[in-house]
Amino acid sequence: MLVLTRKANESIMLGDDIELTVVAIEGDRVKVGIKAPKDVEIYRSEVYQKIQKENLEASKVSGNMLGKLTEAFKNNKE
Repeated sequence: MLVLTRKANESIMLGDDIELTVVAIEGDRVKVGIKAPKDVEIYRSEVYQKIQKENLEASKVSGNMLGKLTEAFKNNKE
């Protein structure tokens, strides 16, 4: 992991179009401002990990469920 030291109102560039700015430092918290293109998804790490876990769970389809869906499509066509 790259570790950089920044003071309040100093920034870090990620590539050409993402800028992270230390907006404020209050006790043990740092407020970070992010300028990025609208198509860049930005999440807190814990939220991102939860989304990834939920997507993984949603992608798991049991053989039983796949059979039921196949039957439902067959019955719907008839």
